Amino acid sequence: MKQIAILASGNGSNAEAIVHYFRSTREAEVALILTNKREAGVVERAERLGIPCHYFTNKELREGTAPLALMREKAIDLIVLAGYLCLITPIYIEEYPQRIINIHPALLPEFGGKGMYGAHVHRAVLEAGRSHSGITIHLVDEDYDHGHHLLQATCPVHEGDTLETLANRVHELEHRFFAPTIAQYLRFL
Repeated sequence: MKQIAILASGNGSNAEAIVHYFRSTREAEVALILTNKREAGVVERAERLGIPCHYFTNKELREGTAPLALMREKAIDLIVLAGYLCLITPIYIEEYPQRIINIHPALLPEFGGKGMYGAHVHRAVLEAGRSHSGITIHLVDEDYDHGHHLLQATCPVHEGDTLETLANRVHELEHRFFAPTIAQYLRFL
């Protein structure tokens, strides 16, 4: 069975959805969750789900030696970024070429890059007056939000939308499409 490591910095709802998906399909297993935030919601979710969760500082994660050693020990096949807010450094890309997947809460290439996450993305979409937003699931390369797209899904932007209403609609897409897209990609590894 393929082994997945999830890197997360926030609440962890996408991580939890991925865990549930693969527990039901048995196509892969989330073996490990890594975070750079001790108080992140993903830590409590990992504990509740019985998934080993490890905290590393931003410096340790950028440098990569300890996190990658742990991933080797767990025979990780694929890294999934689920709300992970740090740039993936070249050491990860060298060890896991074409085996790191990210989800972005907008339609790339617009509204991507350094600093474009969460409410910042949704605010930019609303301020630009776009009629649609959505998600982009993509492979990770050396640049923020740049790698090959595996899937894009859209949702409308309604007149009168707030950051919260748009974020909720985008989040629904994340939960609907992220895990199945990961599963489909794993079939080709």
